[in-house]
Amino acid sequence: MTARLEPYRVSAYNTAKQSENKMHDDTVAQRFGFSGGLVPGVEVMAYMVHLPIARWGRDFLERGLIEARFVKPVYDGETAIVGGSEQGGALAIEVESGGALCATGSAALPERAPAFDLRDYPETAPVATRPPIGPGVFAAGQWLGTKPVVWGGEALRNYLAEVREADPIFVKNNLVHPGALQRIMNRVLVDNVVLGPWIHVGSRMQLLAAASGDDTLAARARVTANYDKKGHRFVELDALIVAGGTTPVAHCHHIAIIQPREQAAA
Repeated sequence: MTARLEPYRVSAYNTAKQSENKMHDDTVAQRFGFSGGLVPGVEVMAYMVHLPIARWGRDFLERGLIEARFVKPVYDGETAIVGGSEQGGALAIEVESGGALCATGSAALPERAPAFDLRDYPETAPVATRPPIGPGVFAAGQWLGTKPVVWGGEALRNYLAEVREADPIFVKNNLVHPGALQRIMNRVLVDNVVLGPWIHVGSRMQLLAAASGDDTLAARARVTANYDKKGHRFVELDALIVAGGTTPVAHCHHIAIIQPREQAAA
């Protein structure tokens, strides 16, 4: 039996207008065939996370699984409608905005979080000097790291305001929002290479523990694929996000177009 969930509506906000990634800039994005600057995919995924947290609460933060694929842009100031249905204990999730289906995904609550051995994910510092995007960067098998970040206190409150998340579970319990972990996955790319305009197109994230706002978080990532498809250059990453150098809090598969062709269909 399928049960529809109450839709979640959020006023989308382009948090990256001033970022190094000019795909979030109106003028540059239009050059690639879009109507304006894109709301980052990690923020759209944060909107999607609202439904499984409303369904499962802290249990989802400790062992939940979510997947998302971004198929159309969400634009600043538009209403994003996150809809979902539950069947067989899992959620199917869709995001609509501007009359278009913009993202699809799913969420589930495994009985237990899988275990990962940190020895399989060696700690790696980000590069000292970032090379420009071009042949040879993000080579398959390469290990990459991120600058450590703490996402508590004012940083947590600012993040929640940016993704329009009002659920009290985060501030009340000093817990990091899973969408902030996705921002760390983006840092795997931008902490190691000087990119031009690029697009996050999909992610799978298995949460392993509820990250505290007091935790120092960093990613340990391996490039699993680097390929051309329909004129775009894609990179795929497999990573653990680790708290305090000792505790895995998320296992992530991250897919991005690091060199999009111009005039891509919006």
